[in-house]
Formats: sequence, structure tokens, C-alpha cells
Amino acid sequence: MGTLRMIDIAVNFTDGMFKGIYHGKQYHAADIAAVLSRAWSAGVQRIIVTGGSLEESREALKIAETDGRLFCTVGVHPTRCKEFEESGDPETYFQALLSLAKEGIEKGKVVAVGECGLDYDRLHFCPADIQKKYFEKQFELAHATKLPMFLHMRAAAEDFCDIVERNKQRFCAGVVHSFTDSAEDRDRLLAFSNLYIGINGCSLKTAENLDVVKGIPIERLMIETDSPYCEIKNTHAGIKFVKSVWASKKKEKHDEQCIVKGRNEPCLVRQVLEVLAGCKGIADINQLSETLYHNTCRVFFPQDLDSAADALLAGSQVLDEKN
Repeated sequence: MGTLRMIDIAVNFTDGMFKGIYHGKQYHAADIAAVLSRAWSAGVQRIIVTGGSLEESREALKIAETDGRLFCTVGVHPTRCKEFEESGDPETYFQALLSLAKEGIEKGKVVAVGECGLDYDRLHFCPADIQKKYFEKQFELAHATKLPMFLHMRAAAEDFCDIVERNKQRFCAGVVHSFTDSAEDRDRLLAFSNLYIGINGCSLKTAENLDVVKGIPIERLMIETDSPYCEIKNTHAGIKFVKSVWASKKKEKHDEQCIVKGRNEPCLVRQVLEVLAGCKGIADINQLSETLYHNTCRVFFPQDLDSAADALLAGSQVLDEKN
């Protein structure tokens, strides 16, 4: 499949589908090992496992500890922000998040605060005022840990950007993942110099989506699957640019050698890269993948950029000594 280097910044490995459970019913055994094996073979170098609540963040950290190439986030998704108050003591809940984040940093596993933000498409899960209150609160996590932010914005650009603007001194950098909003909202995000935009299959559904993505500078982009959701479907505008395909079988006929039909997984981040290259008219997909890889390291794995720079420096010193 060629030697691309990719980082999938959003995988929901805590979702029941990776344990073989769909809509509450068990169809097959847990198969994360096979899913990971496919990802590494496709050129995925690292995966960030998404945490969406205190409990889920704990589970994400446990999963991240099983492989040197897995990392995770700690935070509360906008649709789950009621948990702060339903816990009976929002401050204790917050402190538990903070201590989990610190534990994960010590283990070299927690690389971001999140997934946090605003989602006005799903207010039936959590009202806007509670979402806003605890989105703002999670900037305290970023400030206390010096971690970047893994952000979610859906149909809420104005309030989202207001809160980010108010808190922009409290976090170093971040990515607004699974971006599906308008060109105007894209430009609002790009106005923050420390924000990147993450795209997946949901970002590439329509011709209008592709136009919006075309306008994101490559140096401000990251790629993701957000699996097991957000796959690139045959009905999506981006499908015409997809080159890599994997054999698939329905969950009822589960086979570890195949992907599960309708369940997204990290190897398919390669398709996101292919659609991005296609819609931007970029012929050199390797160069594109390197740029995105470096963007992602800049935010989540800065120590890697330091070591790469050190290696370059060491190389040039060797040359100097030879001269």
C-alpha cells in the first residue's frame, strides 16, 4: 500500500462496536487487535483514542496503555455535559478529570483535553446553557495541564468562537475535529492562529463540503476517521477520489480479515487522505501525508518534532566536522 505516514486523531475505541456489540446486541467477539493490525499496515503511525466523559476517558487511557502507538484525550463531550451536575458535585467531577489527565500525562498517553465544545444539533441530550458552562470550564483543564484541545463544533459557530476568543490565552493549540460547517464558519476558525481543522468522511459528503475543505490551507489540516462513525459512503461526493479499498463483510458474518460493513475503522483514514488530495488537486499524496503528519505532531506530539530537528541538527554538525 505504499509508505504513507498518517495519524488518525479521532477513534472511538470505547464504542461497543469494537467489542462486537451493535444496538445492544452481541454479534462477534471484540476485534480491536485485528482493527489495529489493518491500521498499521495501511500506514497509520499513531491513533488518538477519544474520551467523551470521565468514565470513557478512563477507558480510553486503559486502551491507550495497550500499545505504544495509541494515545488518548480526557474530557467531556458537549452532549454529555449534564454529567458534571448529575454527579452531584461538579467540582469533584472536574478534579477527577484533572487528576486522570495528570496521570495520563505522566504515562505519556494523554495528549489533549477533549472531546469538548458545543453541539446545537443535539440539544435533546444537553441544553445549550449547560454545554456552554462546561465547555468554558474545560479550558481550566487545558490551562492546568498545558495540553492542547480536541474540540467539537456543530451548528454552534458563533457561541463556540466567542468562548474560544475569551479563553484563547488559556490553551496552546487545538483542533476542531469532524468539521462539517460552512465556509464562513471555516474562516472564523482559521482566524484563530492556533486552531487546526480535522476532517473525516462526514466532512466530505457533499459537493459543497468539498468546496469548503478546498479552502482550508494544508498547513491547518488534520485527518481522522472518527470511527466507528463517519465512514466515506458510496453516496458521498468524495467517493470518486477513493483509491484504497478493503474487503468487507456484514457484522453477522464477521471475519477478522475483513472490515465490518458500515463500521468505520482507522485504516480508512487513508481514504480521507485520498479524497483530500483529489479535491485539492494534489498529485503527490506522500508529500501531503507528511505535511498533515507534521501538523498533527506540532500540536499533539511536539517532542517528536524536537527529536526530528535534533536529528537534522546532528546531521549538519557531522557534515560541518567532515568539511
